[in-house]
Amino acid sequence: MTTLAVLRDPTLRLIAWALLLMGALNASVYPYQSLVGIERIGLSEPAFALILVAASAVSVSASVLLGILSDQKANRRRIALFTATSGATGVGLMLVAPSPLTFTLCHGLLFPVASSLYGQLFALARLARSDDGAARDAILSTIRAAMSVSFLAMLVFWTFAFGRGLDVTAVYLSATLAAVALTTLLALKWPKDGTTAWDDRPSGLNFTRAMAEIASPPILIRLLLLGAIASAGNLYMILTSLVFEASPTRDSGTTALYIGLVAGWEVPFMLLLPLITHRLRRSTLIAGGTLLYVAHLALMPVLTESAWLWLLPLLAGLGGTAILTLPIAYYQDLLAGRPGTAGAMLALQRLVSELLAAFAFAAGSFFGSYTATAFLGAGVAVTGALALLWIDRNRT
Repeated sequence: MTTLAVLRDPTLRLIAWALLLMGALNASVYPYQSLVGIERIGLSEPAFALILVAASAVSVSASVLLGILSDQKANRRRIALFTATSGATGVGLMLVAPSPLTFTLCHGLLFPVASSLYGQLFALARLARSDDGAARDAILSTIRAAMSVSFLAMLVFWTFAFGRGLDVTAVYLSATLAAVALTTLLALKWPKDGTTAWDDRPSGLNFTRAMAEIASPPILIRLLLLGAIASAGNLYMILTSLVFEASPTRDSGTTALYIGLVAGWEVPFMLLLPLITHRLRRSTLIAGGTLLYVAHLALMPVLTESAWLWLLPLLAGLGGTAILTLPIAYYQDLLAGRPGTAGAMLALQRLVSELLAAFAFAAGSFFGSYTATAFLGAGVAVTGALALLWIDRNRT
């Protein structure tokens, strides 16, 4: 029923198509940017790391500033077109004129600005649907599944394409096609500002007051706890290849298969999540999903040589579904009336999760064991989930 509701609503249908194209765009660029930057473009590892740091700062800053601006002015269409065009320009430049300067512009500035579109799409979904929380959770999980489907499909496509000898720089062809299609879609279908069927009033908050709202203890604490939960996913992406490369019986093929299975299981579980969202609170579902996800994280280095390893992607897919989708509506209710700012919270959460994952990896490395690192990361995520459950104990 939820899938039909998405297909029948023109705005939700637009968002689903846009997320489908964003998934293809991200899968074309992110997994291969280190290989392109260092091996093909010729950047040094310190230079590449500096670009990644700049990209992270630009991504978070753009998401927060544009999110606040979209609430302040209610000019969401223009901001969405600006961010989509930035992404298309960046990957297009890499396609026609790859160079260290172009790579820096694309991956350090233009593409990170385009990543803020993710939060803007969910802000539009919030405005277009005034359903109760449970119904909104179901709708958001359904449209979020579109991104996972295309991300997985594009990874599979490039795996076969590289196997047939295609050079890695060809990823910018699919990236440019997806980015141009995304920009065209938004130009044609995004509702014009001021003419929507729903009421989208400017917030009237200046940047100082809007930032103060984000920094208020009730919101900031929950942001930090959700970031701690999400850090398990960041640590998983760091550890997977290292764990399998260190194994005498596993290799890079195992890494690709394992990551593919995790992503593959997320899709059906996102579509099935609406069956239970109306029965349990979000914080309860997030805590349950965290426990399942960290079980996969902690057991991965333990079961590396065992056939039981291949049951872990099932746990990761099921747990990851709650961690990926439920915070979207959680932030929207936390910042009611500020859908753009609520979407920007996802970027802030990502920054927190990346920092905590880096801390867990550094601390685990002190003990010299990937198992210790995984258990430490699992502890951070579980602590965040239990604390969120406790502070939300009286919330409806």
